[in-house]
Amino acid sequence: MTGPHDGRPPDGIVTGDDGRDRCWWHGGHDDYLAYHDGEWGRPVDDDARLFEKLCLEGFQSGLSWLTILRKRENFRAAFAGFDYEAVARFGPDDVTRLLGDAGIVRHRGKIESTINNAARACELADEFGSVGAYVWRCEPEPAARPTRLDHAALSTLSKTAESTALSKDLKKRGWSFVGPTTVYAFMQAMGMVNDHLEGCWVRDEVEAERGRFRRPS
Repeated sequence: MTGPHDGRPPDGIVTGDDGRDRCWWHGGHDDYLAYHDGEWGRPVDDDARLFEKLCLEGFQSGLSWLTILRKRENFRAAFAGFDYEAVARFGPDDVTRLLGDAGIVRHRGKIESTINNAARACELADEFGSVGAYVWRCEPEPAARPTRLDHAALSTLSKTAESTALSKDLKKRGWSFVGPTTVYAFMQAMGMVNDHLEGCWVRDEVEAERGRFRRPS
């Protein structure tokens, strides 16, 4: 989920059939609702999952996240479970294979970017010990976050100083399809920030989970 869109309720909150109040953007789709409740914003330190999230945010560019979510298992099968060491070894035959895979987004630039970024992820792990140790250094200070995250505040957060800085550093290291908006969507998805809206039942649970989370170092 890359940020608010037109058509949301005035306060950004909808009440589900289960009586729980949630961020509006899941749209009532069961798979999207499960992603909202159980995954989005919950902190992640596993390198394969972090690499997956960053790659899929790149594939999402120009598309809806729901499209990517529904193809995620196909992406995992196509890209060796997002084991970046394995993906870094992909060659021209793999690119041809992936371009013929109707289960994923068949965009040559994004496919080649994923293979390139896998090699760059190997370099990060060598330098910092893990991809997680690298990305979690960029977590915003609490004072930099809005004190009340309503739909109006969230609408200004398609990118931030932290996502811009992380994007710039990744590009300097040779990554591609990592613009500041894509990187901020990644930060939202992997729990570096908690952008569940005020009034969403998940927000406090995620914040408690973030409080218990041990940042990799």
